[in-house]
Amino acid sequence: MDILETIVANKRREVAGQKAAVSLEMLLSAGAARMSRPAVSMRRALEQSPSGIIAEFKRRSPSKGWLHAGARVEDILPAYEQGGASACSVLTDGDFFGGSLGDLQRARTRVRLPLLRKDFIIDEYQLYQARVTGADAVLLIAATLTPGECRQLAQTAHTLDLEVLLEIHRESELDYLHPEIDLLGVNNRHLGTFHTEVENSFRLIRQIRASGAETASPLPVSESGLSEAATVVRLREAGFRGFLIGETFMKTDHPGRALAAFITQIDRQTEHRHETTDH
Repeated sequence: MDILETIVANKRREVAGQKAAVSLEMLLSAGAARMSRPAVSMRRALEQSPSGIIAEFKRRSPSKGWLHAGARVEDILPAYEQGGASACSVLTDGDFFGGSLGDLQRARTRVRLPLLRKDFIIDEYQLYQARVTGADAVLLIAATLTPGECRQLAQTAHTLDLEVLLEIHRESELDYLHPEIDLLGVNNRHLGTFHTEVENSFRLIRQIRASGAETASPLPVSESGLSEAATVVRLREAGFRGFLIGETFMKTDHPGRALAAFITQIDRQTEHRHETTDH
């Protein structure tokens, strides 16, 4: 059993326990007021942003261990917003990533940016949890779902005014694309081994264009392993409009400052490339 299979098996047990403890009816009753909050479009925010950075709040990862054990949403999310993030991603898996739905709920009260619930979504119940706790978008991972499950979850997400970021890692997963998908994430990290290869984004964006999958018009997002501003500039030139970055910022003492400095580097790299092209 690889890492992804272990995580998903644990998630099935976790969600079953949550549903037994709090029924969907109870969840919706307790969160009725929050369900009425107008959602903020992550896609629109990325389309309109010059940087497109989705800054991630992540305390740990299965491959790297603890990145920032004492990290508090109250400190980091406002700093991300001030630092220039276009959106924020909040890890809500506890056992493997050190997150919680409480983190997402606190994030919603601290920032106006669109928020992505990043977790291993396998059950519609988790979509209702996401909406109640303040998410504007949810992550669906092709490697953990069948195409039919992905479509059903995406349709339910849209009924809840949640946008859908579909994450793929290989060309064969382009079959999961359908009109309910708002953003298409290319994960540079193999979820079975957690090996990271940024070239995966460049390879897949070429395959997406060659296959005609762009006609489905999801906004392209590159995920994982992005630590150099020059790489982000190249990815934008290749067609990506969103860049999900967590570890690069979270492993520092001040993630918000690290984000602001990173965006400044992107601006400088972009200006330099334009000057080079002009001459």
